[in-house]
Amino acid sequence: MKRFVWGLVWSAWGAAAAFGAPHLPKDDATVVERLPLRRSDPVAAELRRLRGAALARRYFELAMAQGDPRYVGYAEAALRDAHDDPPAEVLFVRGLLKQYRHDFPGALADLDSALRQDPELVGARSWRAAIFMVGAKYREAAQECRALEAIASELLAIGCRATVEGATGKARAAHDELEAALDQRPDAAPEIRLWVLTRLAELASRLGDPAHAERHFRDALALGVRDDYLLAAYADFLLQQGRPKEVAALIGKWGQSDNLLLRVALAAKAQGLPEARKHAQALSERFAAAGLRGERLHLAEEARYLLDLKGDAKAALAAATENWKTQREPRDAAVLLEAALAAGDRKAAAPVLRWLEESGLEDARLPKLAAQLK
Repeated sequence: MKRFVWGLVWSAWGAAAAFGAPHLPKDDATVVERLPLRRSDPVAAELRRLRGAALARRYFELAMAQGDPRYVGYAEAALRDAHDDPPAEVLFVRGLLKQYRHDFPGALADLDSALRQDPELVGARSWRAAIFMVGAKYREAAQECRALEAIASELLAIGCRATVEGATGKARAAHDELEAALDQRPDAAPEIRLWVLTRLAELASRLGDPAHAERHFRDALALGVRDDYLLAAYADFLLQQGRPKEVAALIGKWGQSDNLLLRVALAAKAQGLPEARKHAQALSERFAAAGLRGERLHLAEEARYLLDLKGDAKAALAAATENWKTQREPRDAAVLLEAALAAGDRKAAAPVLRWLEESGLEDARLPKLAAQLK
């Protein structure tokens, strides 16, 4: 995307330099030039697809920032002309939308096809690494990170590698290397800084270093970039630290996606506030509506709602177990272990216990839950 847009900007600048001042029409109705493209022309079709890809990508970014899945629907509509032999940019965005819908095999296939067309498409390589991390396929994720070293910025490549190492027994070294890399690049773009700081905060939290985690979270928030994942992660941290009063203040000005409403409800319950019941009811209605649409995209959050707000351990365990089939990150492990404990079902926790042993994940909280089950 960036190379495509930059190419247009560079070409326009070069044309202006070569031909002098532009001709200015007298009014908006004046026809300056008719482009020799008909709607049936393959080039015209490709241009429509590329415009659709740019719009779809922006909608996807809004969905990620605000946690609103309606933007994904808008993005999918923007790609409606992308059918046969789509260009790399279209394949890339289509892959992003598929991973949002948790069609991870389809997403990986589209991203791979995009890379075959454009081997230096950094976003496609990065997202393949992210999808492999979600599925706990660390070897595959590490391969993508190595491939990034040749085409991406050093900070992004280090961040990718640190994410893998942070989940496979090298969390402290990964945190320190990534923190040093960020300190050396004060001019990094806000979006990259936010991503790195969020990874650092999660690593520090898992290492049992709440002071460093707090600093990283606050530095990320200070960037002023809206990010639903960051807000949810920081809210979880505050809840774990026994600071529920701060959750509402954190989330209140940002609106409430399903993910954020869950954290507000948990904070209200922790304080014994009457609005906890209202929030829980709203969540119940949202999850029910998503189920009717066939969209159970937030199974980990639904499991947490069932366990901590509704008190239905068996239903929570069922949701957490279904979620674990495709998403295997620390938060997914935590809710499954807690639900298994509450339901008295050690057997259901076996996949997570095996993952903990095999991955070498360092976490201040999960081993305690595992010990209780054992």
